Amino acid sequence: MEKQEKILIIGAGLCGSLLALRLAQRGYEIDLVEKRPDLRKTDIAAGRSINLAFSNRGIKAMKLVGLEKKALDICIPMNGRMIHNTESETFLSPYSGLEEEYINSISRTDLNALLLDEAEKMPNVTISFNKECKKVNLKEGSAEFQDYNTKEKITKTGSIVIGTDGAGSSLRKSMMEDHGFLFSFSQDYLQHGYKELSILADKNGDFQLYKNALHIWPRGENMVIALPNLDGSFTVTLFLSYEEGEYNFKNLTSAEKVEEYFEKNYPDALKLMPNLAEEFFENPTGPLGTVKCSPWHSYGKTLLMGDAAHAIVPFYGQGMNASFEDVVVFDEILNNHTGDWNETFKRYQKERKKDTDAIADLAIDNFYEMKEHTAAPIFQQKRKLETALEEEFPAEYSSKYRLVTFQEEIGYQEAMQRGRAQDKAMLKLIAEGKISDDISMKEKLKLVKKETQHILENDELTSL
Repeated sequence: MEKQEKILIIGAGLCGSLLALRLAQRGYEIDLVEKRPDLRKTDIAAGRSINLAFSNRGIKAMKLVGLEKKALDICIPMNGRMIHNTESETFLSPYSGLEEEYINSISRTDLNALLLDEAEKMPNVTISFNKECKKVNLKEGSAEFQDYNTKEKITKTGSIVIGTDGAGSSLRKSMMEDHGFLFSFSQDYLQHGYKELSILADKNGDFQLYKNALHIWPRGENMVIALPNLDGSFTVTLFLSYEEGEYNFKNLTSAEKVEEYFEKNYPDALKLMPNLAEEFFENPTGPLGTVKCSPWHSYGKTLLMGDAAHAIVPFYGQGMNASFEDVVVFDEILNNHTGDWNETFKRYQKERKKDTDAIADLAIDNFYEMKEHTAAPIFQQKRKLETALEEEFPAEYSSKYRLVTFQEEIGYQEAMQRGRAQDKAMLKLIAEGKISDDISMKEKLKLVKKETQHILENDELTSL
């Protein structure tokens, strides 16, 4: 690169830190600015998900910047969903028919700290904390910040400005308020919120639940999940309606009521949560929303990336992975960058937006699947068949979950189309009794593939 361009990145969360590191590796001068304190020096979780599901798309991004091993060293493998029924019985539903395909539980803070540490080592990276972006001048490529401590106002500039500042993006707000171009925006909330709770390690520091699984207590309209942490604890997340149903966030107003709800619906979890009531009332209730917008760029000077462009609900475990994949796709587009940022941004959005729209829709689908269907007999039968087909014919069959989570060479949109068709085909064949123990696995595969192809060719729902 003959001349180092300066790039201003707003937001030093997971996506912003990864992007800063990768662009610095390419030789750009990076100014990375974060409104919150340095998470390596203070706890800023504030009720956000403490741990995340880290899978192939995210791992590919970490490999791109040379941090794959360091990231995996702080992970706990999760081989499947451990379903807890109302009788406190459990069964493991594998994520894949192949043992080497699994997702990982990773600390949001630890992963973010790793990326910040590596970015900070680069001589062409400057990182600032406690500086909130107030507005962005889209045409000039400048942004106004206010220091939380001194209240001083600071203006920073760059050849381009990239907003990786999350679902409440300041850059996106400036784009919405600009009247020089047409900007489309939607923000849709579920009628459910979430609250972080915990299951601590036992007195010996050991896990009180099976370590290598994502635990789910599906209860129709609501559910609880738990992911393991390196210290032997589990981060527990309650997904509950704000106002609907016999129990909801609005009417759970006393410790007695909270414990009554858990005793009735999650008795085996309650036995492991002596601090339930205290945590319930201390920790905030967070909303669950989907953000879609277009365009992601303006005037060849600014670009939205990560949650700022496409925030999704967490039910496919792909939010962080999708944001990391943004960086991978952008990096590939930069291989043909000729200096025209406007054209580069257009190509990036054209390549990427169809897939981020798809994973947003899939995450909503999985919300209903997890809370309602995972314990249903027909779903369990379908999942058992999927796993068996993957195990016996890994090159010929992949479930929707495997397409999304473990086949990073396939875009989310293609994974959604194929996966939805396969799901519909399997459920139809099972319901009609055409899949039975009397036929071979090869015959089952042939039936599923034939019905899937028919649906792909004739069903509009799978080709959205």
